[in-house]
Amino acid sequence: MIYNKLIENIFLPIGDFINKSSYLKQLKYWRKLDTFTEIELENLQKKNLKNILEHTVNTVSKYSSIQLEGKDPYGWLNSFPILTKDDIRGNSDSLLSNKVNKANLISYSSSGSSGIQSTVFMDKKEQSIIRAILSHWWEWSGYRIGSSVVQTGMSPNRGLLKSIKDGLFKTKYITAFSLTDTQLENLFKELHNTKNYYLAGYASSLNIIAEYALAHNYKVHFKAAISFGDKMFNHYKKNIENAFKTKVYDTYGCNEGFLIAAQKDLEYKYIMSPHVYLEILDDNNKPLPDGELGHVVVTRLDGYSMPLIRYKIGDLAMKLPKEKYPKNREFNYPLLEKIIGRDTDVVLLSDNKKLTVHSFTGIFEYVTEIKQFKVIQEKQGEILIEYIKDKGFNKDVLLRVTKELQKYILDNEFKIFYKEVDFIAAAKSGKPQIVESKLLKK
Repeated sequence: MIYNKLIENIFLPIGDFINKSSYLKQLKYWRKLDTFTEIELENLQKKNLKNILEHTVNTVSKYSSIQLEGKDPYGWLNSFPILTKDDIRGNSDSLLSNKVNKANLISYSSSGSSGIQSTVFMDKKEQSIIRAILSHWWEWSGYRIGSSVVQTGMSPNRGLLKSIKDGLFKTKYITAFSLTDTQLENLFKELHNTKNYYLAGYASSLNIIAEYALAHNYKVHFKAAISFGDKMFNHYKKNIENAFKTKVYDTYGCNEGFLIAAQKDLEYKYIMSPHVYLEILDDNNKPLPDGELGHVVVTRLDGYSMPLIRYKIGDLAMKLPKEKYPKNREFNYPLLEKIIGRDTDVVLLSDNKKLTVHSFTGIFEYVTEIKQFKVIQEKQGEILIEYIKDKGFNKDVLLRVTKELQKYILDNEFKIFYKEVDFIAAAKSGKPQIVESKLLKK
């Protein structure tokens, strides 16, 4: 606890000062919101929605023709069109507020779980907000900044600054691009007889770690497991809980700057209502009652640099009807009952090595010449990548992708085929499926 206090009281303020950010201030704010009553949270959401919509019509060219009539901001939303990834991809400048200088903003590019690349922009404060919410979600598991953690992620080369940060924050970082037997064996040797670590990372990669532990009978206990990035399927959760005798805390968001919901004391997820307004809509973009499955459409309530209003992220979900709310829930945020996603299949390589969906999104997010892609595996030892071309595409692009993939495959015999297509069909969830392993389904 002394080290955790040292990190929070000394190093975080220094980091905010150097970076000109407000991470610690935002973290304390979100801790405070946990104590709010249901009415206080509803009033705060309404106020935040009113402010962002007024700001948007007054400063964003795309919405300059919208007239806000009456005093109900929830009614105002009906005047705004549904926003898609293609809208962001092709018209990001028209979504920027005229109050900001694009050169001073931070860009977030993501091919995400839909396989369609999009880029959004935010300032330092808005970045601090999402970082603070994510950290606060980790705190819901019992984690404190500076606690020991094993984390999976998409940065295989940490570099000097990130390596220093990992050391300062007691982080053992494992790339989620590829998880080899050797890598996992070394991890569990390091963790032998240790019970002080938390586990955090992409759900699919946490499952691979758990499967390895179960297969090799490693007895490792984590204080908690925190998942993000892709869907935490029931069999993933069971594997992780069985392998590490711990509780899984699942989170839900998207890389465009939305931290939507997370678990704490319930099987349901608390919706971050002061940060995001969540709509569940039918196929005709009409609102559905709580308890019915529909399309997830979100509005960020604190993203003023590039307001994302009624953004359709491609998932299906349902809110929990209020009459079903547990009486003794810890917080008063609204509840998300269920999220429907695709089973993010893994690609099987030689020597029991596996690649998750993030092995591919981490590469394709930087390949702007490809608009969308899908990885299909029918035979072990090869994959087919379907792709839709975008501006600037040439054959060298595929050579570049192959070269990057080979860094993680490490097998010259493994074959990578490509097929240009005009359309990639969506899965039942409404999202294109990035990785489809027909091999695993046989």
